[in-house]
Amino acid sequence: MAMIGTGRGESNKAKIARRVIEVLEFFDEAHPRATVMDIVRRFNRPQSSTSELLSSLVDLGLLYKDPYSRSYTPTPRAAMLGASVQPDLVRDGRLTGLIDRLTSQTGLAIALFGMVGLNVQIFNWRPGTRPIRTAGAGFSGGQLERLSDSAVGWLLLSTIDPSRRDGTIRRLNAEAAPERKFVPAALAAQSQQCRETGHVTGAAGFGSIADICAVLLPDQPAGQPLALGFVYEPGDQIQPDALRRTLLDAIARNAEPAVPMLVQAVAEAQPLFCAA
Repeated sequence: MAMIGTGRGESNKAKIARRVIEVLEFFDEAHPRATVMDIVRRFNRPQSSTSELLSSLVDLGLLYKDPYSRSYTPTPRAAMLGASVQPDLVRDGRLTGLIDRLTSQTGLAIALFGMVGLNVQIFNWRPGTRPIRTAGAGFSGGQLERLSDSAVGWLLLSTIDPSRRDGTIRRLNAEAAPERKFVPAALAAQSQQCRETGHVTGAAGFGSIADICAVLLPDQPAGQPLALGFVYEPGDQIQPDALRRTLLDAIARNAEPAVPMLVQAVAEAQPLFCAA
């Protein structure tokens, strides 16, 4: 598991860019505002350079600064950067509303994933009411995992044209650490199954013991797939099939125009959790 841009030999410009993204990703429902020390403690950054960075983001119109509490909050400009060229589901806010409703409805953590090179990245993370044990600091936006090391990575891998997918799988295996080596034919079969179904259930990865149930979002640009998934601990007595139907139903209701096949797929509702 890694954060973006953490390789050796990173230039100063790359470090600054990464720290800007870290600041913007700090803000969420649990952290609607931040002080300099909040950022310093979260990312283990020097106080002086962090204060200078936040002041620069205020000057650029990306953060507001409260003169009384000396805390910072994102501006609408920060939220709208790049929005006009995104797919409709992202641009008009339906995806954010969809994630809000799913988190509120189930109490489970939910994440939006994208593909960055040979990695799956958490584009957006919403914690649920149930804690998830991890080996590190926990899930957060920006984290990277190799496509071969996470079930949702297999799902994103399935969107690569079959003529190129086998070469990608061989490269993933060649570059994997010894303990992360795998059987290419097995991953190819798993990826093809994901391509045929459009969903996956399995290990979430990212240093956790969690599982994930994820589906692909429809009508995304070629080479830019998005997957939405519930993340939960295996002992939560959850029914993955019911989670999948919940995701498909929510996506179908937010699609414009509606996707008839998705609506039909969720006609039979099921409970999300097994009886204790």
